[in-house]
Amino acid sequence: MWLKSDAFGGGGAIPRRYTCDGENLSPPLAWGDVPAGARSLVILCEDPDAPGGTFRHWAAYDIPTSQHGFKEGVVEASGVPQALNDFRRAGYGGPCPPHGHGPHRYMFRLLAISRDKLGLPPHPPCRAVERAARAALLKEAVLIGTYGR
Repeated sequence: MWLKSDAFGGGGAIPRRYTCDGENLSPPLAWGDVPAGARSLVILCEDPDAPGGTFRHWAAYDIPTSQHGFKEGVVEASGVPQALNDFRRAGYGGPCPPHGHGPHRYMFRLLAISRDKLGLPPHPPCRAVERAARAALLKEAVLIGTYGR
């Protein structure tokens, strides 16, 4: 299974438009080679370099396996359920590291799971989405981007 973006390469800099300093749009993502037993997909984005510990920027879940990506900013209008991020908002919250803290890594994760639906209430916290998805995890792909201010 793989996960990529036309906006940045693995380990590359995330363009400003996908951050809190730009338009704060979710980046375009594409994926493939989802395992045959997968029933749905989950997208997570987190910053493991945040000063207070891992900061969760995004969780979109119950994504049909027939879907092979998201266009730039399309998730917000796609009908795909989204969790509350650590900014306390539903949906995508772009990279926004502290000024002068150096570049942070942003881990975009695609999880293939063995359930159609996670069965969560509307807008659960990202951590609850990840916990529920990992209980049914089949495979995971990771795309890392960086951003500093």
